[in-house]
Amino acid sequence: MRCEEIMKTNVECVSRDATVVDAARRMRASNIGFLPVCDEAGKVLGTLTDRDLAIRVIADERDPETPVSDVMTREVVACSPGDDLERAEELLGAYQKSRIMCIDAEGHLSGVISLSDIAQYDESENASRTLREVSEREAHA
Repeated sequence: MRCEEIMKTNVECVSRDATVVDAARRMRASNIGFLPVCDEAGKVLGTLTDRDLAIRVIADERDPETPVSDVMTREVVACSPGDDLERAEELLGAYQKSRIMCIDAEGHLSGVISLSDIAQYDESENASRTLREVSEREAHA
């Protein structure tokens, strides 16, 4: 199975210039905990997660008007929409991420795959192996 077959394509990006309070409100309104951060052309620059907000904004008592660029995760873990799903699972496990972006050759966001998407569509043992690898982060905390 290829990534493009299961990735969510109706994914919103947040601007690096948006405030953290605006990003948090978008997360709340959409019931999500993850926003890709993209430039004006739609190229992926990083991500902003609810965990980023908790650790880098709330715990540090930052101003709600702080720009997303100050607290986002700059590491981009991504695969291509045409990649086999096993590639996405390998990257999720290796980087201990619960979501992976699918990015085209120009660096633009095509979609996102979450662990729950993999669990729904992958009937092999890969889904449970990936979940174990990702959850090792919490086990060692």
